[in-house]
Amino acid sequence: MKLRLFTASPLALGAALALAANVPATPVFAQDAPAIDAPQIEAGADLENLVEQVAIPYERFQLENGLTVIVHEDRKAPIVGVAVWYNVGSKDEPEGKTGFAHLFEHLMFNGSENAPNDYFQYLQEMGATDYNGTTNFDRTNYFQTVPRPALERALWLESDRMGYLLGAVTQEKLDNQRGVVQNEKRQGDNQPGGLVFYEILETLFPDGHPYQHSVIGSMADLDAASMEDVRSWFIDNYGPNNATLVLAGDVSAEEARPLVEKWFGDIDRGPVNTPAAADIPTLSEDVRKVMKDQVAATSVDLYWPAPGITSEELTALNVGTRILGGLASSRLDEILVRDEQLAVGVSAGNYDFQRVGILNVSATLKDGVPLAQLEARLKQLIDWYIETGPTEDEVRRAATSELAGTIRGLEQVGGFGGKAVTLARGEVLAGTPDFYARQFETLATLTPEDVKAAMEKWMTRPAFTLVLEPGEREEEYEEAASVAEEDENASERDRSAEQITVSKERPAPPIDTIATLDFPDLQRTTLANGMQLTYAQRDAVPATYVTMSFNAGSAADPAVMRGLENLTIGLFDEGTEELTSQEIAETRERLGVSISTGGGDDRSTFTLSALSANLAPSLELFSQIIREPAFNEKDIDRLKSQTVTGIRAQMRSPQGLAGRAIGIELFGTDTPYGGVTTIESVESIGRDDIVAFKDRWIRPDNGEVFVVSDRPLGEIVSELNAAFGDWVAPSVPKGEKDFSSLASAEVKGNRIVLIDRPNSPQSVIYGAQRTDLDASDESWVDFTNANNSLGGNFLSRLNMNLRETKGWSYGVRGGPQARENAVVYALGGGVQADRTGDSIAEMIRETSEFLTTSGVTAEELTRNVASEVGALPGRFETSPAVLGAMQSLTLYGRPDDYYEGLVGKYEAQTTESLDAAARAAIDVEDFVWVVVGDASKVKPQLEQLGLPIEVRPMEGSETAGG
Repeated sequence: MKLRLFTASPLALGAALALAANVPATPVFAQDAPAIDAPQIEAGADLENLVEQVAIPYERFQLENGLTVIVHEDRKAPIVGVAVWYNVGSKDEPEGKTGFAHLFEHLMFNGSENAPNDYFQYLQEMGATDYNGTTNFDRTNYFQTVPRPALERALWLESDRMGYLLGAVTQEKLDNQRGVVQNEKRQGDNQPGGLVFYEILETLFPDGHPYQHSVIGSMADLDAASMEDVRSWFIDNYGPNNATLVLAGDVSAEEARPLVEKWFGDIDRGPVNTPAAADIPTLSEDVRKVMKDQVAATSVDLYWPAPGITSEELTALNVGTRILGGLASSRLDEILVRDEQLAVGVSAGNYDFQRVGILNVSATLKDGVPLAQLEARLKQLIDWYIETGPTEDEVRRAATSELAGTIRGLEQVGGFGGKAVTLARGEVLAGTPDFYARQFETLATLTPEDVKAAMEKWMTRPAFTLVLEPGEREEEYEEAASVAEEDENASERDRSAEQITVSKERPAPPIDTIATLDFPDLQRTTLANGMQLTYAQRDAVPATYVTMSFNAGSAADPAVMRGLENLTIGLFDEGTEELTSQEIAETRERLGVSISTGGGDDRSTFTLSALSANLAPSLELFSQIIREPAFNEKDIDRLKSQTVTGIRAQMRSPQGLAGRAIGIELFGTDTPYGGVTTIESVESIGRDDIVAFKDRWIRPDNGEVFVVSDRPLGEIVSELNAAFGDWVAPSVPKGEKDFSSLASAEVKGNRIVLIDRPNSPQSVIYGAQRTDLDASDESWVDFTNANNSLGGNFLSRLNMNLRETKGWSYGVRGGPQARENAVVYALGGGVQADRTGDSIAEMIRETSEFLTTSGVTAEELTRNVASEVGALPGRFETSPAVLGAMQSLTLYGRPDDYYEGLVGKYEAQTTESLDAAARAAIDVEDFVWVVVGDASKVKPQLEQLGLPIEVRPMEGSETAGG
C-alpha cells in the first residue's frame, strides 16, 4: 500500500489527462527458474568510488535576521533551483488546528502584498519549471527552477511571501482555499485504499502524539479556522529565522549573497519553532485489523514504529527493508512471487520522518490462494530474515543500486528530488546540509551484522497487521461542513471584493535578458546490424542512457488480443537463455544499472541507464534481455496473473474507469488505438502468441537506437556493436500496422457516459474529442500555446474557475494527447460530487466562449510566450529529458533544431494566430463526456445539462456481469 505522506499542489497532475486504453505495464518481478551456470558480468566500480562521485559542494551563510542560506554552484545550464524550506509541518500543529500547515502552503501561493496575484502567474512569467509546494509532517517547502536572468525576480517573490504576506490574506482567499483543500482530501480519499493511512496513524501512534493526525488534517478543524487563527499561525512559524533558502545552479555564493541580503535582509525575525518532540511508540501487543474498499485484490501489510532520520540505524533499516522486499531480487519477490506464487506483488520500505519512522512490509494476494496461507508465510519469512540476516552480496547490491541512482540524479538542481532539495532536507531536518554524504559514508561501510541488528531491534516488536479486502467501505466518511450548504457556494471567491494592504512597496526587479537553450548537437550513424543510432553528448554526470525503440507499441496488438504487446514487453527481463530473472535482478544491482520497458501506443522501448564505468557489462546484460528472452511458461502465467490484478485495479479506480471508457468512445474497439485490455483478452494469450509478437516486432530492422552519454560517439558505437552488432532479423515478415480503420471509426459527441461508482465523495470528469491535429504540423506550437489559456497550466481558465474561484476541484487541466496517427484533446479532473453538473456546465461554457467570443487575450499571450521561452533551458536540464526529446523528434518527423527554433515561433505568435489554431482543432459540441461518480447523486445534476446520458455500472461489478 503506497502511503500518502505529504500533500502537494496539483501541478503534479500533469498538463493533460492520461487516456490510456490499455493496461499500463505491471511491476516486473524476477522469475524463479532452474539454477544454471550463468555467465559472470562483472562490475567496474566499487562502493567507495561511487561515494566519492556523490558530491554537492556548497557554501553556507546566515543573515542577521536568522535566515540560513546555502549555495551550490553548477554551471552546466543557465538555470538556478530555488528552494525555501520552513521548519514547520503537521506534527507542530496543536489540537484543534490540524491541517493548518498544509492550508498555509496553499494560502502562500495566493498572493502577497507586492505580488497580489496567484504566484503561478509570476512563476510562469519568469519561465520557471519544476515549481511546486508541499507539506509533510516535518516541514513546508516551496521550490522552482528559474532561468538565471530571473533569479533576482524569484528571490523577490519568495521574500515577499515570507515577509509581506498578511496584508494580502483575505477572508475570501481563506474560504476558497479551504474548499480547495477539502477537494484535495476528497480526491485522495476517493482512491481505492484512500482511507488506510488514517487508520495506520491512529493505530501506531497514541492520542496526542504529534504524528497521529494526517498532514491534510481534520475537515472540522479547517471549517473552524478563523482569520485570527491564520494570522497567528503565520507570525509564529514563517519568519526568516525559521527558514532555509537553497540556491543550486548557475550562481556562486559571492553572486548570491548581495541579492539575498537585498530582498530578505529587512524581514524581521519571528518566533523560533522548536520542532515538536515525539517519542517512538511501541505497541503493547500485536494488532490486526481488516478494512474493505474497492481494491483489486486483498493485501496484507505489517507496520512497526521506527526511529527518525537522525538515527544511526537509519541506513541499516533502509538497506534491510530493500533487501527484504524493495529490490527486484528481494527475498520476498524471489519466494512469495516467483517461487511459491502466493502473491502477485510484494514491497518493503522505511518511511523516515524527522522524529519517527514507519517500517512497512506488504504482500498482495494471488487469486485462489487462501489469505491465511499468505499471511502466515509472510510473517514466517520476516522472522527468518531477521534471524539469519542479509548476505554481504545483498548489502553491497542494495548499496550500489542506491548510489548509482543518486549519481544519475545529480544532474537535476531543483524539483522534487534535485540537489537543492537534498541540501535543504539535511539542513532543516538533520541540522547539516551534507547529511546525505554522511548517510552514504555509512552505506559504503555497512555490514550484514549492522543490518541484522537494526532489524532485530525494531521489527521484533509488536506489529500492526492491516488486511485490506475488496468490498464496500464500512467506515463513516467525514465530509466538510460546506457541502451541506445547498443554496450558496461557501468557497467561491470574488476577487474584485478583496482588499489588500501593502505595508511596504517593493517593486519587482526587471528581467533584462533571456536565457537561451543550447540543445545538444545530434550525431547519427548506423550500427553493424543496420540500426540507426542518434547520439547526443552530455557530460554533467558519468552516465550513459540508451533507448532501443521499436515501431510497435500497443497499436500493434491484434484487435482480438489487446494487451499482447504489454505482456510481451514485460516478459523480456523475466529470464533469458542464460540467466534466470533472479540473476538478472542481482546483476543489475551489482552494476547499478536500471533497465526499463515502455513506449506507449506507437513504440515499444527498452531503456538502459548505466554508470559509464560499467557500460560494457551493462550493455552485455541489456543485449541478453532484448535478444534472448526465455518466455518460460511459469513466468507467463505469473505475469498474466499480475496483469489481471492490474486490470481489476483500473476497474475500481475512478481515473482508471474513466480512462478505459474514453478510449473506446473515441476510437471504437477495432482500430489500432481502440479497444481496451480485458481479463479475457489477457487470459487468451499463449506462449506462441508472445514469441510471434517478438519475432515480428522486436527486431533490428524495426528499431532504432538513441543515446545520451558523457562518452564520445566512437566509444558508444564500439560498445553497442560489441553487444548488438551481430543481431539479425528473423526470417518471418516484419509486423505492419494498419490505421485505415481510423477514418471510418465514427465518434458521436455531445453526450454523457455516466459510470456509477457508489459512495464516491468526488466525481471524475473527462471530456474529450478526436481532432484533426497532427503533432508534426507547423500549427502544433500555436495550438499548444493557445491551450495554455484554456486548460494547459495552473493559470488556465478552466483551473482558475473551478479551483481558484469556485473551489469545487483540486485541479482541472486540458491538453492534447499526441499519437503518431491521431491526436485527442481531453480536459477534466476531479470535482466534489454535489457540484458535478455545475462543473461540466462551467467546462462547456469556458470552452465554448474561448472558441468563439473570448479567445486568447494579449495578457495571456505575453505571459504564456514568456513562460514557454523562459522554460526551455530548464526543460532539457537532464539527460533523460534530452533522450525523450530525441525520440519525439523522430516520432513526429521534426528537424534536429526544432527545440532551438521554438523561441522564434513563440515570439511570432499573435492572439489571432493562436485563436485560429484552437478554433480549427476543437469543438466542444464534439466532446464525449465520461463521468465516474455516484449516479444517485450525480445523474439528477447531469439531467439539467440537456445532453443524452447513458448510465453504466462499474466495469467488472456484479451489475456489469463481472
